Amino acid sequence: MRPLEDKIGYSFGNKELLEIALTHSSYKNERNLKHSYERLEFLGDSVLGMLTAEMLYISHPKLSEGELTKRRATLVCESSLANAANILGLGEHLRVGKGEDGTGGRRRPSILADLVEALLAAVYLDGGLESARLFAETHIFPAALQNSFTDYKTIIQEKVQNAGSGISYHLIGEDGPPHRRIFTAEIRVDGRPMGLGTGASKKEAEQLAARRAMEAMG
Repeated sequence: MRPLEDKIGYSFGNKELLEIALTHSSYKNERNLKHSYERLEFLGDSVLGMLTAEMLYISHPKLSEGELTKRRATLVCESSLANAANILGLGEHLRVGKGEDGTGGRRRPSILADLVEALLAAVYLDGGLESARLFAETHIFPAALQNSFTDYKTIIQEKVQNAGSGISYHLIGEDGPPHRRIFTAEIRVDGRPMGLGTGASKKEAEQLAARRAMEAMG
């Protein structure tokens, strides 16, 4: 536990909270334990939503409610939280059942995102709101902003709609073994190819294609 505490910059008074935050339901069921991180994840989702809304409200005083809502959605989306988990190496510390581990659960974005929310809740319960805020500001928001290419689909959609045009995405390539697929997507504006993107998921490939199109459009 200590290596992870050093990595996140927080030492738990109640070590059991950290253990629960790192326990997947598959591990709980295999070992007949009382708790997994699911309840912590539920709490962490709300804590993160509040902290994100607070940060955006303070740092962007001129943004409308609609724009704030869009930015919050980007910061707390699955890919952003999974990025934070990967930077911290949380998957290495996850207690997961053998079956789930064998199918790549330790690397699955949905599980990694849940893990971040559970860990945030554990910090919140152990150290209070200020400790949770510091954890989010240090480890979640920077990773989410690093992952902010997810905004490109929204940005280009709004730009093209304003010009009276239409956008479509097409999967044009899929390579690699089943557990490590690589996808290539093409974005078309009014049927005309505008950019290609490659990623570990269809969504990521589309986001990168949208970014390429934005760059091409200036």
